[in-house]
Amino acid sequence: MARYVFKLPDVGEGTAEAEIVAWHVKLGEMVEEDAPLADVMTDKATIEITAPVAGRIVERNGEPGEMAPIGSVLAVFETDAAAAAEASAPKPVAKEAPKPVAAAPAPKPAANGATSAAPAKPQAEAFTTRATPDEKPAASPAVRKRAQDMGIHLQFVAGSGPGGRIEHEDLDAYIAGGGRGARPASSGGATYAQRDGGEEIKVIGLRRKIAEKMQDAKRRIPHFAYVEEVDATELEALRAHLNATKRADQPKLTLLPFLVRALVRVLPRFPQINATFDDDAGVVTRHNAVHCGIAAQTANGLVVPVVKHAEALDVWALATEIARLGEAARNGKATRDELSGSTITITSLGPLGGVVTTPVINHPEVAIIGPNKIIERPVVRDGVIVVRKMMNISSSFDHRVVDGYDAADFIQRVKALLEHPATIFMD
Repeated sequence: MARYVFKLPDVGEGTAEAEIVAWHVKLGEMVEEDAPLADVMTDKATIEITAPVAGRIVERNGEPGEMAPIGSVLAVFETDAAAAAEASAPKPVAKEAPKPVAAAPAPKPAANGATSAAPAKPQAEAFTTRATPDEKPAASPAVRKRAQDMGIHLQFVAGSGPGGRIEHEDLDAYIAGGGRGARPASSGGATYAQRDGGEEIKVIGLRRKIAEKMQDAKRRIPHFAYVEEVDATELEALRAHLNATKRADQPKLTLLPFLVRALVRVLPRFPQINATFDDDAGVVTRHNAVHCGIAAQTANGLVVPVVKHAEALDVWALATEIARLGEAARNGKATRDELSGSTITITSLGPLGGVVTTPVINHPEVAIIGPNKIIERPVVRDGVIVVRKMMNISSSFDHRVVDGYDAADFIQRVKALLEHPATIFMD
C-alpha cells in the first residue's frame, strides 16, 4: 500500500502561511490527478490547489478558516491499485428495518353507544380564555407587574383561572412557548409572526482578509476626511459625446478613466500623496509611477485590482484595463500581481454613491479618493438658478504624512480639471 504525502506548496514570494478557504474533496474520496483539491488564500489572492496524483484521500489537514504553514502536510493520498478498485466497486446499501407503527388508540364510546369523531378536550381548556386587544385582561397586580417587567402583553396570554384570570403559571406557559415580549396588534390591524433565533457565520477567506485589513488601517492611520462638490455637467456631456462617437472596438467610458487621468495630472505636484508609508520602519516612499487601485465589489467582498502605470494610459486604455481587472476580480481570476502594488486608490459606489462617504485608506497608502453619485440639482450660477449635474468627491488622508492644506489644495486642483474636462488632456 503506497501513500503520497502532499505538502502545501509555496503560493507566493515571501508567504509563510495561507488560509484554507474551501475543500473540494472529502475523506475517503477518490480523486484524479490535477483535480481541484482545495482553495487557499494569501494577501487577497485565492489560489486553487490541485491534486498532484490520483488516489484516495486518507488524510486532510485543516478546516476552512484555519491557517496552514507553507510546507505543512495538506493531504495524504493512498495511491495503490487495490484502493482504487475498492473505491470504484459499488457498496452495498443497508436496508433499514421498517419501524413498527403504533396502533391508534381505540375511540371511546359515546353515551349513546356510538364512537365519537374526536377525542374530548382536556377539562382545563374549557375555562382557558384569551383577552381581545381592546379588552383589559383579568390578573392580579403581582402578575401584571411581572408581565410588565418581562415585556409581555397580557392580551396575548391565555388565562386558566376563574373567569379567564391570568395566573403566574399562565405566564410561565406563555414564556415556554416562545411568546416572550410579543407586542399586541392594534385593534382591527394585521398581525405579524415573530422571528426568533439567528445565524452564526464564521468569518473566513476574503471576508476575514478584508476585516483584518480594515482594522489594521483604522488602528494605524489617523484618518482625516475632506469633501468637495464638483460640477460634472461638462464632464458628463463630454463623456456622452465620446461614447456616442466611439469606434466599435473601443470600450464604454465611465467616470473613472477621467478621474484617473485627473489624478495623474495633479499628483506630480503632490508627491507626498502618491506615496506609501512603512510606519514600522518610519519610511515614506514617494512613487513616480501611479499604480491606481480601483476598489471593486465582488460576491465575496471588496477587492482592489491595480491599474499599473496609469500615467502612461489614455482614457480609452484606462477604461479597457479597468473593465478587464474588474471582470477578473469578480470571477476570482485576478492574479496576486494584479491585486497588489497600488500607490493610491479610488473607491466608488457607482449609482449607489450617496452624498458623502468616509473611505478607509488602503494601508500602506496615504490617500484614497471616493467619487459620489452624480445628481441633478438647482445651483446658483452668476445670480441665476440653473440645473447642473453635481457630484461630491469624498477623500481620506493619512494625517501623519499629508497636511490638511495640501489635501485641500490637491482636491481643488482635481476639481478644476473635472469641471473643465478639456484641460485633462492638455499638457
